[in-house]
Amino acid sequence: MAAVTAKGRILDDFAAAIDQVALAIAALGAAFEQLPDGAAERLEDTLFRPVQKAYARGKRTHAGFAGRHGLATGAFELPSPGLSSQGVPSLVEQAVAGAAAADRRIAELQDSMLPVESGDGELRAGLSEVRALLAGVPVNAREFVRTLGR
Repeated sequence: MAAVTAKGRILDDFAAAIDQVALAIAALGAAFEQLPDGAAERLEDTLFRPVQKAYARGKRTHAGFAGRHGLATGAFELPSPGLSSQGVPSLVEQAVAGAAAADRRIAELQDSMLPVESGDGELRAGLSEVRALLAGVPVNAREFVRTLGR
């Protein structure tokens, strides 16, 4: 695979993962709006903040890789979380699904060895950091939903 094509694939695959993280942020933001202050603060601390950090780190890593290799980077936008009538548990589950999909995509990218073959240590570190930030989302989400309303 030509180097430029491989690097383009890395960017495309990573962008798809970042889009899934954006979906998780949108869902958590919608859930936040439906919660009373105490529960909203817990959601922010345990779920929103780590996912937001993963999103920011992912965008920085994507832009840095593209810049170092003279490739164009796309603009990322937060999608709509869907109907506002969804309840908090449903929105949190949507966020978990987005975070899990992002983690899977990044794992597949790492398993492809393309990041290693690119010779870009900053990319590899960024991919690992995004996955580390997302790792606690499922457990934290289960605990949040389990204790919701208490």
